[in-house]
Amino acid sequence: MDRIYLDHAATSPMHPKVAEKMLEIMNHHFGNPSSIHSFGREARHLLDQSREVIANSIGAKESEIIFTSGGTEADNMALFGVVESYQHQGKHIITTLIEHHAVLHACQKLEKMGFEITYLPVDETGRIKLTDFKAAIREDTILVSIMYGNNEVGTIQPITEIGHILKDHQAVFHTDAVQAYGIEHINVNDSHIDLLSVSAHKINGPKGTGFLFARENVKLAPRSFGGDQERKRRAGTENVSSIAGLSEAILISQKERSDKREKFKSYKEVMMNELREASIEFLVNGSLDHSLPHVLNLSFPGINVEAMLVNLDLAGIAVSSGSACTAGSIEPSHVLVAMFGHGSERLINSIRFSFGLNTTNEQVVKAAQETARIVARLIK
Repeated sequence: MDRIYLDHAATSPMHPKVAEKMLEIMNHHFGNPSSIHSFGREARHLLDQSREVIANSIGAKESEIIFTSGGTEADNMALFGVVESYQHQGKHIITTLIEHHAVLHACQKLEKMGFEITYLPVDETGRIKLTDFKAAIREDTILVSIMYGNNEVGTIQPITEIGHILKDHQAVFHTDAVQAYGIEHINVNDSHIDLLSVSAHKINGPKGTGFLFARENVKLAPRSFGGDQERKRRAGTENVSSIAGLSEAILISQKERSDKREKFKSYKEVMMNELREASIEFLVNGSLDHSLPHVLNLSFPGINVEAMLVNLDLAGIAVSSGSACTAGSIEPSHVLVAMFGHGSERLINSIRFSFGLNTTNEQVVKAAQETARIVARLIK
């Protein structure tokens, strides 16, 4: 049975060129970047090259890039690093109800530490209202953390508008761009972003690697202590091979971004058209107008999501749910709850399809047809 992987929003396969680059470095460039001998200098040169690639990809300076172990660490470094540095100016933070748990759980911890968090609601497409955002801003607001594009439903937030609103305010603006980076054009200066989190494994790079962009005028208290790596902002010997792999993945994504965007948009239409032709009832969770092109979250009325996932997996199709299935019970997705409320049937019948490297039109057609057959069978 040929398996079809449509869960790229969870993680993406490593690009062959990325794997080749990493293997070459692991075999030939094992030096510690902090060492002054030739082996160390070679490793340092690889880090410098990678930092330049990353900085150029978002319009930043090389000195503003901090290597991390991924998106979660970058988010935590941003939030805790900012509040420790700016708490003397206030203790109010603004975020949204649909953030990744790396942000939401960090905010819950900050609440226990005495910080006040405003969780902005979203409409049924998953977007915040700028009027709500403006109303939430206070003189003592020190941090705003709003994700660029949602990992479950794909909705893109009005990041540039938010950045312009905050341009003359003391609040530091952070965005979790883990799901959007590599597929959306992002310029931190145009959008007035102060902090931005990215993870390599979402863009066909290695797991366990990422970066945090931190604007040079932003004070950021370190979260780890030891050596002087990363300009004393993150101690620990850098993961040279994985960072070089991230850099290679970025170069590839930049070359292919336009083509991928159009291709993934077409895949959404192909999938929905196949379902319509099979007379399958479905609803789109999110916004097709303000959406990441590779994420499609669909609700199938009358279907149980666990049965749906099991049947799709048995058919060799890997997708995920807007709900986290645990031990025979379903914990509703906090994103869908924020969009539709606790009583909505969409909490238990929604499936996320996400496209990426090696996804073909034929696979999308086959997955849609199999989905249609499963829905028709389960709904009887």
